[in-house]
Formats: sequence, structure tokens, C-alpha cells
Amino acid sequence: MATSHDHDAGGDPETLAAKQELREHVWARLTDEKQARFPGARNRIPNFVGAEKAADRLRDTDVWRSARTIKCNPDSAQWPVRQRALEDGKTVYMAVPRLADPNPFFLLDPDDLGGRTPRQASSIKGATAAGRTVAVEDLEPVDLVVAGCVAVTAGGARLGKGGGFSDLEFAVAFAAGLVTTTTPVVTTVHELQVVDAIPTVDHDVTLDLVVTPERVHESRHEPRHEPAIVWAELTDEKIDSIPLLASRSRMRMAR
Repeated sequence: MATSHDHDAGGDPETLAAKQELREHVWARLTDEKQARFPGARNRIPNFVGAEKAADRLRDTDVWRSARTIKCNPDSAQWPVRQRALEDGKTVYMAVPRLADPNPFFLLDPDDLGGRTPRQASSIKGATAAGRTVAVEDLEPVDLVVAGCVAVTAGGARLGKGGGFSDLEFAVAFAAGLVTTTTPVVTTVHELQVVDAIPTVDHDVTLDLVVTPERVHESRHEPRHEPAIVWAELTDEKIDSIPLLASRSRMRMAR
């Protein structure tokens, strides 16, 4: 069995357990109803049947049309979103999986994809060849954030796969002035991933739009809190595994 993504997560054990129980419930629903695509739903941001239709529906929103630069998660469920962004001439910053590189984002320039199509360049493998990794300090301000989710509510609460990377990326980007408390954050999911309630903590990033193949949920109408890295909820294992966090941790200790 694969190691769960929350194995090195810190925080309240009861909240962590409740979140994992909800993940298991959503993964099982997608699997049982045959709405998960290869390689399966469990232990990941699930790729779902209708991901392309959800991406097209997102493409038809005002926040998409007004965005010139987007930051997007690297998961397969949002591959159609990244593809459409490049097709529409948007610059894409795609997180390196698990932020495992000192330069933790791929820069995908729609005008320079190394001869690859937007579809090819927007995959994880394609981004490695068509883009280049960049440091947070080298990114331009972002107009739209696309986050991967295991579960969401229509009110904008989100649940990731347990690694905490989406919230960390947002906090780091905020500290660097790349996003603000009003930068739109959206996701694409299957309707089976929309649930009634999600246990959350203060630093969880909320969503403005939840887009499914069938509809768009407008979910947030006021500025979110100012995000910050919650060091107390990061284990040493987590910090050591992410070069960006490890370097910032050393800076904190040296003060």
C-alpha cells in the first residue's frame, strides 16, 4: 500500500483523522461509480471522467478570461486546464511535484514550448522538457490560482490529498507578493467530489469557484485571510523534504 500523503503532516490528530476519513470516502465513491481515470483515485488528486468538460466550463468564466498568468497544480485532473491556458496564450507556472526542487515551479511560456503542442507541454513529463524551473523570486504576479482537490464544498472549503502543498505554495507566493488576499483561487472537480462539509483549520485556503463538468459554484465573496507558513504544523521530515522550506527554516534559526 502506498504511503499516505499526510504521513508527515502536523496538526491536531482528530482533524487529520477526519480529513483522511473524508478522502477515503470520496476516493471510494469515484472508484465505485467508475468516475476515476487511470491510475485510480486513491491517495492522489483524482483524475476524473469529465475533466476536459470542467476545464472548458472554467474557460468560459470571467476570472479565466481576465487572467494572463496562472499558477496551477501539476496533477492529471488539471492537465486539461493547463493545456487550455497555453492554448489561450496564458503563462503557466506549474508546481514541481511535492515542491522537490530548489526552483519549485515550471515556467511554461505559450510562445516558447520547444516545438511541443500545448497538450504535450502541459503534462508533467512535457513541462520538464518544454519549460524551465524557476525560483519563487523569479515569478511574475499571478492572476489566477488553480488548486487540485480531493473534496470541496459548494461554499469554497477544500481538501487536498494530505501533503499540504497547495496551502504552502499559496503562503510562499503571498510572502513574495505574487498573490494577494483577493487573487481568485479555483478548482475543477467531479460532482462526486462536492460534499456537504469539510473539517478545516484557519490557514486552509478557500476557493472562489468550484467548477464541475455540470456547473460552476461561486463560493467566496470577501477577501481571504493573509496566508502564512504555519511552522508549528510542519514536521522536521516535511521541512527537510522541501528545499524551499529547508532554506527558510535555516534563515529563521539563524536570526
